[in-house]
Amino acid sequence: MKHQQRGLAQGFEGMKPAILVVDMINDFVSGVLGSERSARIVPNIQGLLRYARGEGVPIIYVTDAHLPEGDREFDIWPRHAVEGSEGAQVVDELEPEAGDHRIKKRRYSGFYATGLDGLLREFGVDTIVLTGLVTNICIQHTAADAFFRGYRVVVPRDCVEAPTDEAQRASLSYIEQMYGAEVTSSEALMKGGLLGEG
Repeated sequence: MKHQQRGLAQGFEGMKPAILVVDMINDFVSGVLGSERSARIVPNIQGLLRYARGEGVPIIYVTDAHLPEGDREFDIWPRHAVEGSEGAQVVDELEPEAGDHRIKKRRYSGFYATGLDGLLREFGVDTIVLTGLVTNICIQHTAADAFFRGYRVVVPRDCVEAPTDEAQRASLSYIEQMYGAEVTSSEALMKGGLLGEG
């Protein structure tokens, strides 16, 4: 997909962003690890994705796809997002469209043992916009690995969610301070890019 430098991309002052939709799957929104807090960000992500598609910004879905047996995450969390299961599918409201991309992961970070970095570099992307779940787990770990690889990190706070308000605030503050991330809003990204008011 050709990346067009207009609209949303203009807000990045010539940078080339991609939007990552992390773990917006059935098990995390309405299933075994789901909650009302998770579901409430769906409309905000919908709006951002609709705008981004119109601007030619790459959209990459990064989702859990665990082994049915022996996956170490099941020692910590209830069994969830088994590859091929209904729980591992993206929620209907955010179903990927033609031209979007999918990356499967088995650990918290979208970069760990996946092809995400290679895909981003093929697009010439240098800025990632993180959306999805969970702020203080997969979003934070993906932000860390993005920073370690030299990407600029942007997090629209209304497009990510944590189990509690305290966890949300603490994680966003950590991502901002430790990785130099721009914590903003989806409205600011759509109206004025990174130069808009967050």
